[in-house]
Amino acid sequence: MTSADPKIVIVGAGFGGIAAAIELQKHGFTDITILDAAPALGGTWLHNTYPGAACDVPSHLYSFSFAQRRDWSRLCSPQAEILSYLQGVARDYGVDRRVVPNTRVTACTWDDGTRRWTLTTEDGAALDADAVVIATGQLNRPSIPPIVGADSFAGHTFHSARWDHGYDLRGKRVAVIGSGASAVQFVPEIAPLVTRLTVFQRTGNWFMPRKNRPYPAVVRAAVKHVPGLQAYRRRYIYHYGNLLTRMIRNPRTLGRLGHSMSARFMRSQLTDPDVRAKAWPDFTFGCKRVLFSSSFLPALQRPNVELVTDAITRITPTGVETANGGTHDVDCLIWATGFATTGFMFPMKIAGAGGRTLDEAWSDGPRAHLGITVSGFPSMFVMYGPNTNTSGGSIIVYLEAQARYLRQALQQVRVRRAAAIDVRPETEAASDRKLQSRFAGTAWTQCDSWYRDGTGRVVTNWPGYMGEYEKATRTLDPAEFQFL
Repeated sequence: MTSADPKIVIVGAGFGGIAAAIELQKHGFTDITILDAAPALGGTWLHNTYPGAACDVPSHLYSFSFAQRRDWSRLCSPQAEILSYLQGVARDYGVDRRVVPNTRVTACTWDDGTRRWTLTTEDGAALDADAVVIATGQLNRPSIPPIVGADSFAGHTFHSARWDHGYDLRGKRVAVIGSGASAVQFVPEIAPLVTRLTVFQRTGNWFMPRKNRPYPAVVRAAVKHVPGLQAYRRRYIYHYGNLLTRMIRNPRTLGRLGHSMSARFMRSQLTDPDVRAKAWPDFTFGCKRVLFSSSFLPALQRPNVELVTDAITRITPTGVETANGGTHDVDCLIWATGFATTGFMFPMKIAGAGGRTLDEAWSDGPRAHLGITVSGFPSMFVMYGPNTNTSGGSIIVYLEAQARYLRQALQQVRVRRAAAIDVRPETEAASDRKLQSRFAGTAWTQCDSWYRDGTGRVVTNWPGYMGEYEKATRTLDPAEFQFL
């Protein structure tokens, strides 16, 4: 990349891709293209339109620090409002015109000779780039478990992340497989509509309350007109998120406080002793994602809802069979089984220096220096990469930090009139050792979860606090990299 204005291609037009584009554009990079397989920008918030879809992080923190707004309708905004916000920010900063929709990238290939990337799209087109930003995220590929007979079901079926709004659930017998974050939001919404709702749960969850009512007029007025109030609320939620992280990092001390708070809340909600016994989690508080809802547990106790904890053995043309011999005939089956996360197998093939693929580089688990750069993949940057998820806070904080960091990397390349930048393998290895050592003794290591890969290694989450990540990424150290 020896030109003053390198060609940068960003794959993914969600929060990460838009954050990277805005940051790069602010600092004089103008040749930026954002490719996305979807028909419009929005990422997660374009695809996840299931009933009740909303963020469980308050909107004044789940939003860009440089694009705050004071007219959120409620504490945790619904999907449509978040999508409108992101599209509005992209428009305000002029990066919406850089988005090329309906363009699925199938391969990113580094050329050692030209020291550039070639991106191949599904329709066979090829684009050259000096730098590539992979902003497809951790939560973009719906996962359906390999249950025997899944393809044989004769009724209607879909994944919650690809909700079929054309199918009328009213009066239907519905099975929901999964009881995680998505199910927690849509189950209370559909339960009053269906004749029978059967929720299949593998493990229970720890819950904290969330009553997400629209703001009263007096609150809306105060947020809009009182100077500094919005900034204060943002700081408060920032520190509250860090408190949750502190509980997870210290399960024997502060974690017990979190356990006690959650247990007290759950007992108050679970008045049916049978449902309480089934829904109650059997793992350390914070080991898996803590869920925020004041409506899910009551929904499980409705007369037309059944919570099933017996293992599913097979799916038949008419419904679901469980290990205890139970049969559950249903008209519709909704997969609420989350996303393929720990493999970080991005929705394209990536080949770096010497033709080595990312699959090969990550054969013993995904890793990246600060979750952003991978040795042997010059001028490739990952947004929301390995070990940058947060259990207590807002991913937007991390994405802004990553955008600043990759911008500094490309500035270094430009200043040095180099072609590319590549993190040193010893830097990446030392970074990963230090990071992994911080998980010892934390709740994250005390049960199986989507945070960990098959070896038990935590590969999705940052082991510390938001401020620590911001500090670690604030200033890029050129000595940690080699320039090509």
